[in-house]
Amino acid sequence: MSPDEPTTRNALEFTDALSLSGSAIRAYPLRSLLSGLGIGIGVMAVVLLTSIGEGTRRYVVEQFTQFGTNIIAINPGKVETGGMPGVFGGTTQKLSIADAEAIARLPDVQKVVPMSVGQARVEGNNRGRSVYVYGSTSDLPEVFKFGVGQGQFVPKSDPRRGTQVAVLGPTLKRELFEEANALGQFVRISGVRFRIIGIMEPKGQMLGFDIDDAIYIPLASSMQLFNQDELNEIDVTFAHEDMTEALAESIRRLLTERHNNKEDFTITTQTAMIETSGKVMNIVTLSVGAIAGISLFVGAVGIFTMMWISVGERTSEIGLLRAVGATENQVLYLFLLEAVLLTTGGGAAGALTALGLGALLRAAVPGLPVYTDPIYIFAALGMSTLTGIVSGLAPARRAASLPPVESLRSE
Repeated sequence: MSPDEPTTRNALEFTDALSLSGSAIRAYPLRSLLSGLGIGIGVMAVVLLTSIGEGTRRYVVEQFTQFGTNIIAINPGKVETGGMPGVFGGTTQKLSIADAEAIARLPDVQKVVPMSVGQARVEGNNRGRSVYVYGSTSDLPEVFKFGVGQGQFVPKSDPRRGTQVAVLGPTLKRELFEEANALGQFVRISGVRFRIIGIMEPKGQMLGFDIDDAIYIPLASSMQLFNQDELNEIDVTFAHEDMTEALAESIRRLLTERHNNKEDFTITTQTAMIETSGKVMNIVTLSVGAIAGISLFVGAVGIFTMMWISVGERTSEIGLLRAVGATENQVLYLFLLEAVLLTTGGGAAGALTALGLGALLRAAVPGLPVYTDPIYIFAALGMSTLTGIVSGLAPARRAASLPPVESLRSE
């Protein structure tokens, strides 16, 4: 016997087994179609729902990272503490401009942007609109990667002294002035007159919120407009992501010392926020995938039932195979291959259907975040193959254990 003979014989045995399994599947087309359909629906549901979950996760991360990743935000109040402000707890010392200036003197800090935020009605050109008003300093565009489309941003000046100038977001500019030139025109914010010195470049939306529908004024002007004596937020930028934890700890120590040894503020790093949102979305993706996997289980039950019935109907065929020399392992392999072909075929059809539905969803709803990671396709196909092995194993073992003589007599 030549060295190549065993390999050739094994290849022929596989080809014969494949042919016999395919013939058995084609002999009962409706039953085979319904069995494969159960697996296909399960795979389609898993791939489609995990694609939506993964797309949503990527969308959330993209929304946060559009402002950069090397940002630390400090807000008044400690999120872990509860109760009412004042006597019963809450912030005992407010964030101030002096706090922002102290943070700016820390090593590794690049820019510090103190923020005062409020909502007010903005009127101009005989039109009005209620929008968010952001009071800040001249460093805001650089920190948040905003661009100024026309004119200039709030000029650099003493943060404690405001001027009556304003910069419009592109959505607000369009709503008030349409296509007319707004530079040099005046608007009123809660009745206070401001001169327009700039128009921001479009930035888009963040989690459904229109960032462009806003107005920017000097920090002191905003605090005076809203009668505030504290900052809503202090944003800090730094050079390298590796500095995040060390710098956050330095800011914590500094502010704790300045606030009478009380940590009555909250520090949020962009990295931690992205990691947290990513973990949440991963859990959601796995959860919906597990729910969709229930249909795979139902499909597996269908495959098991069909194969079990098939063994009873093909007893004489099994006896003939054993009579011509087929071993128990070969009969086992034959029926197991049949189950795997059914589930893999159904899984492939389900995966293709999921890809098609995903493309249709993206076309019909452009804003819907759908992203199909190739790993989900391979995982779903692997799962469908494993389902075939698990659901077909018991019927295949039953077929292999049938006595050859008794099987032939069943004819």
